[in-house]
Amino acid sequence: MPDSDLVSQFSNVPPMMALWPFLLAAGVYVLLRWVIREPRGGASAATASQHSFWVGTMGWLASSLQPAGNAGILPAGSAAPAMTPGSIVTALAWPVLGCLAVHAIGQLSYPGPRLPRRLATLEVRRVRDFLPRPLAWTVLAVIAGAALQIFWTSTLPGFAPVPYGSSPDSVHGHTAHGGDGRVPGIALASYLGSALLVLVAGTWLVLQLITRRRQLEPLNARENDLLRTIAMNRLLRTVATIAAGLAAIAGNHAARPEPSAGSGAWTNAAGAAGLAVLLVMWWWAPPKLPGARDVARNRGRPERAAATHPATRLSVSLGAALGLAGLVPAVVALIIPGVVTGQPALVVAVSAASVLVAAAAGELLMHRNYGARGAPRTWPRQPVSPLLLSTGIAALAVLVVVIVLTGVAEAALGVPPSWPGTVWAGAAVAVLSALPLTAARVRHGIPAAVPGLDAALRAITVHRVVRGLAACFTVQAGVLLLSAAPAVRRALNLNPAAWAGFWDMASAVGALLAAAGVVIAAIPVRGFARTAPPVSRPVGQPAR
Repeated sequence: MPDSDLVSQFSNVPPMMALWPFLLAAGVYVLLRWVIREPRGGASAATASQHSFWVGTMGWLASSLQPAGNAGILPAGSAAPAMTPGSIVTALAWPVLGCLAVHAIGQLSYPGPRLPRRLATLEVRRVRDFLPRPLAWTVLAVIAGAALQIFWTSTLPGFAPVPYGSSPDSVHGHTAHGGDGRVPGIALASYLGSALLVLVAGTWLVLQLITRRRQLEPLNARENDLLRTIAMNRLLRTVATIAAGLAAIAGNHAARPEPSAGSGAWTNAAGAAGLAVLLVMWWWAPPKLPGARDVARNRGRPERAAATHPATRLSVSLGAALGLAGLVPAVVALIIPGVVTGQPALVVAVSAASVLVAAAAGELLMHRNYGARGAPRTWPRQPVSPLLLSTGIAALAVLVVVIVLTGVAEAALGVPPSWPGTVWAGAAVAVLSALPLTAARVRHGIPAAVPGLDAALRAITVHRVVRGLAACFTVQAGVLLLSAAPAVRRALNLNPAAWAGFWDMASAVGALLAAAGVVIAAIPVRGFARTAPPVSRPVGQPAR
């Protein structure tokens, strides 16, 4: 595509869509300020640790390169690339710049000085003073490997796609032929190389920002230094996954066989290496602030006893398992390509269903390992906080509104309906949610010396189910707008309507809803509403 066409694509972006990055940045800033704020104002080691966790989580969520996975591939039966230059730039810019922006906003969102006299230090702070050296060298090796993969891709030629078909064969009966093509490697490498350079330069700037960030007054000098190391750890781990993702995109391009060679088998070794990097970065946990550890050690004896109970440990382990269960569609797509990725609503439904099934399995495991037939079964008086319940109701209302708007627009314009799949997928997930709720209701009670532990564990399961439904409904609304918006906008170009303005920004609204759903799914059990009653002291009643 000529440069003039690429420029024209960006010049036609509606003004409202150009404001979305700034609105998202403002939302991230407000959320992070709320996370670190103590009820009496200021901050503490516990809130600083939680703030660092949320910066890392949101930076990780923003780093997905999945939309750019097939960049540079020419689909069989078409001479046009699956992604235009403008869409490739957008798909690469959002994760690279989004991740760096989240970590930069995280440093800027720390509270300012409140004491009458400011505590100053005279030492000169340098990046290498706080940089986790083993992790830094590992990330540097990943970036170097990504650069080599991109350079090798730039030397590869392109070839045209060949439509799929078959021809008679005297031995096998029929022989299949055809396959996808690819653009010249230098065309794709120019985008990937630019993205990698921006990532490296932006990472160095954010590291400088972390180094020069103002001191938090409630923390001493050693804790402030450790907090900078924690921030660098979370940044570098995400940067490594992005660099590995860029290498995987280049490897996907390089691994495609030429259709005329007659071989349809191919393996993306760079993609497998990227998955290994992802697992290693998940494992490479940051250090913890001493103040945050002291808060855990200074808890009351009953709370410590509840935390050390085997059933509680199982519930905590189940929380990590639920996070992995949400990635089931990605694993299925890697093993059997094209099974669930064709329908976005199905991808979300499979992810939510996997989480619900894992929650039900956890309750059955708790029933088998720690339940006692004679122990009283108690049900919490308030299993879900009012804020989470309101969020679930609002998510359902948003999904219904989006389905109605999409159905009305598609019917009025004669566009094939895309909303029935969302309705069936959402209904299936809602019905399946009865499985973990029933398991939590009827399982045997857990004999424990800590009053209310059994009811608290049931409340945690109910909280996770409601949170999963709220996240599923929000993401379903977002992906419905994202999938329906292109066809509706094309139809509106031929038949303008008074409500066309909404569909001009429907994709941005859908992306925002999808991101909000992911954030809802990642909120921990105790972190959703600080004002909610603690789940460790419910008043129970017999459960039927």
